[in-house]
Amino acid sequence: MGSMTTRRVHWESVYADRDPTSVSWYQENPARSVILIEETGVAADDPILDVGGGASRLVDRLQAIGFTDLTVLDLAPAALVHARERLGHGSRDIRWLDADVLTHRFDRRFALWHDRAVFHFLTQGEDQARYVAQLDSAVAAGGNVIIAGFALDGPEKCSGLTVQRHSPETLAARLGSGFEPLGFQEEAHHTPGGAVQHFLYGSFRRLAD
Repeated sequence: MGSMTTRRVHWESVYADRDPTSVSWYQENPARSVILIEETGVAADDPILDVGGGASRLVDRLQAIGFTDLTVLDLAPAALVHARERLGHGSRDIRWLDADVLTHRFDRRFALWHDRAVFHFLTQGEDQARYVAQLDSAVAAGGNVIIAGFALDGPEKCSGLTVQRHSPETLAARLGSGFEPLGFQEEAHHTPGGAVQHFLYGSFRRLAD
């Protein structure tokens, strides 16, 4: 979707103009993500990154069940403000990154990288390659990656933008040989407006350097 500035303006306008609970990707309870994260066996004090977490309630759920090293990255400051205000004092224990996942220089490696509905907005091969390069630099060897986006029978667009829908095979191919596929699940997401969107969740393990 063009430059970082263009992406930032788009997503900032989305969250500036709308209640976070009204956007199509909103989940009151991100149960599938929580289950997949717990199934990795990641320890409570291991570093976890939620890419594009914005105003998502995933960080609330993870904090509530005992995870203590949480980082949320989003390029829309307004989305991060919504989350911090919602969490109140709890937000002080979370690391908030106002950044673009394609260009941010990570200063640590994570045991788990979670992304629900960021990667599918990357429709250009160059951007997809940059994303995978970021995975390589930010996920520890043996670490876990969970990526969710529209399945092949999901919508062709979201928030006015064209998306790249994936099958298990195409998602695994985009990540490449450095990431071992562990499993895939589909979910019928019911939007606040009553529509049904089919998501594909892929779980991967980063192989050793």
